[in-house]
Amino acid sequence: MKVDILAIGAHPDDVELSCSGTLYNHKQLGQTVAICDLTEGELGSRGTVATRYEEAERANKILNIDYRTNLKMPDGFFENNKENQIAIIKVLRELQPERVLCNAPNDRHPDHGRGAKLVSDACYLSGLKMIDTGQTPWRPKRVFNYIQDIYFEPDFIVDISESFEKKMESIRAYGTQFFSEDSTDPTKTYISSNGFLSSIEARAQLFGKRIGVKYGEGFLMNNSQLGIKNLDSILLPDIS
Repeated sequence: MKVDILAIGAHPDDVELSCSGTLYNHKQLGQTVAICDLTEGELGSRGTVATRYEEAERANKILNIDYRTNLKMPDGFFENNKENQIAIIKVLRELQPERVLCNAPNDRHPDHGRGAKLVSDACYLSGLKMIDTGQTPWRPKRVFNYIQDIYFEPDFIVDISESFEKKMESIRAYGTQFFSEDSTDPTKTYISSNGFLSSIEARAQLFGKRIGVKYGEGFLMNNSQLGIKNLDSILLPDIS
């Protein structure tokens, strides 16, 4: 399978929280989208590995994801080393994505920044033919970082106004992790409070306002300039 976009997250739900609106936009355009989770999220204070897989599958169906895999790296302790780079390279060469979306370069959870560097390095190395995995070398055209808990000034913002409800539905698919009135788990975490989901909407509204729409998702890029084909591609608030 060759996909248009591959979104990679350190944990199941990273992608849904950060860039699922963008992924759903591209599904609506008829493009193919895949997700790769680096870990099973086994260190999470709520839920189990089994429930995380069940929740990820529910989110896949909501977003109409074409393919999802989990590399089962150790949650909290994976390293940016050759073994893990090769594991990601094999996924990149199998799926041949044009664009890769990955974790924020620095964030509240240390796995996020470490995952971002691991994926970025693997995307470059995947294009080197002397790294033999029995597959054709492949290097994505673009690697973008989605913005997570820590605020970064985005390099660009995607309008997700029409896909925002799908984004929130995919997040709520992770019922063990986030606030639910039906939850019987007494463990309280940073992300299980009702206010956390409200902050996701507030961030989307903030980014949306920046480009004159209701909701947006922000991204960072390594190269300093983003080109467009015409001025009609630019979304900005009205000057009136």
